[in-house]
Amino acid sequence: MAATTAAPAIRVRSVQWGRALRLGLPLIPVLLLVIVAVFGPAWVPYDPERIVAPPYRAPGGEHWFGTDSNGMDIFSRTLAATRLNVVVATITALAATLGGMVLGLTIGMGESASGVWGVLFRGIARILDLFEAVPAVVIALVVVAFSGTSIPSLVLVLSIVLMSTQARLVRTEVLAVRNEAFVDAARMTGQSEAGLTIRHVLPHSAMPAMENAPVVFGQAVILTASLGFLGVGLPPPTPEWGAMIAQGAADAAVGRWWPATFPSIALILAVVIVAFLIPRLLRGRRGRSQG
Repeated sequence: MAATTAAPAIRVRSVQWGRALRLGLPLIPVLLLVIVAVFGPAWVPYDPERIVAPPYRAPGGEHWFGTDSNGMDIFSRTLAATRLNVVVATITALAATLGGMVLGLTIGMGESASGVWGVLFRGIARILDLFEAVPAVVIALVVVAFSGTSIPSLVLVLSIVLMSTQARLVRTEVLAVRNEAFVDAARMTGQSEAGLTIRHVLPHSAMPAMENAPVVFGQAVILTASLGFLGVGLPPPTPEWGAMIAQGAADAAVGRWWPATFPSIALILAVVIVAFLIPRLLRGRRGRSQG
């Protein structure tokens, strides 16, 4: 009898451990990326902005990833670029998400207004659609041409460019929530529009933008690298993945594969880890809580 009752309990525990393992495994590469971004510059064997060896030295024991056309250590530059690209993308994702929430809430609640204000907010909504129709890198190139290429200006440009996606996600949810019965009930109790927007509409409209924030992170990494690849990113010799790939692209055509390969791998891994694994983890946790 005891063995009969113990078997289901063992199966339940095994299912729980399997589910926890599936949810926890995506955290490992995320933690590794965070550790490299935080401590990577302290681990570099050479100054990432100085010439340390002859150019085009192949990967080996002294220079694990080899050296580039200037004689800089690629391993050191790749690690140093991880912090820069990850920090820029993280701040951009947070700023674009918070700004998109505010903008989406404002537009969604204001579109129902009559008169000039309603026309204004509906016009802003059409401008957001226009932003989505134009490639983000084109908008970023135009804005960077006027704002410069320092890290603060780069974060500002990327936040503005990527904010429209988050704002449209929130606006769509607001349009569905603003006429719900609980919102009308809150309005009938005398709450102001600002109060019921923050207390009732925002909690039911913010989740899509929050779940999309890792994707915005991936877009920010790719856009930062794209600007560096096109030569309008951060000024050299700042270690940045896109600029490193652009510098090593011509060398790959003549057999020197390492200057462009290693920063390309780092860029791909960062995007995959955050933009694909974290949403999967969030969906798994949400499904577990609902179950």
